[in-house]
Amino acid sequence: MDLPDSLPGRMYLLAYDTGRRRMTAWLQLGYVLRAAALTDLLQCAVLTDDSGKARLRPGAVVGDPVLDAVCQQIAGSRPRTWRHWVGRRDGAMKRAVRDQLAAAGWIRVEPRRILGISAPKVTVRDTRAVKRLTSMVSAALRSPVDRVDPRDAALVALAASGDLKTALPRATRRRHKERIARLSEQTGPIAKALRNVIRQAQAAAS
Repeated sequence: MDLPDSLPGRMYLLAYDTGRRRMTAWLQLGYVLRAAALTDLLQCAVLTDDSGKARLRPGAVVGDPVLDAVCQQIAGSRPRTWRHWVGRRDGAMKRAVRDQLAAAGWIRVEPRRILGISAPKVTVRDTRAVKRLTSMVSAALRSPVDRVDPRDAALVALAASGDLKTALPRATRRRHKERIARLSEQTGPIAKALRNVIRQAQAAAS
């Protein structure tokens, strides 16, 4: 079956718990999606790594509204680190990816308020998409590293760094620690930046 084209879309679906039929990892999901967008842009050479800083290729347009919005943010700023861009406007990123998936029919979003705060209920319409993505993550952990598709390697790296237990339970992460490290290195500097941003956010929350 088809899957969302973008890494942010795929990571959003990977955060869905098919058993409980709800989204998970809400604290860190926005950062994971930011990291996924940056990784997508890095893999298609719209962004390059310039001594630990994100640099945009002049005149680059991807054609995906979420990814193009990130490009515009970077274009309007002086060169900044990957960590800076991963940690910026995570709430807006969650809403943008959610709305994009809803418009494409991947998810259903129902208005809901909890304790007076807007907290829409998100349901994945066809959970086979989530199961296929999870299978791709599992296959990447079993295949020779040099044969893993870069986008699948990114799924593993970002799921591990983003603590997405729906895609990579802790026991699986411990068992494949070395393999995950190699896939993360293959993906580039963004997974490490994501891990640092989430640690900082968790420390602040505690």
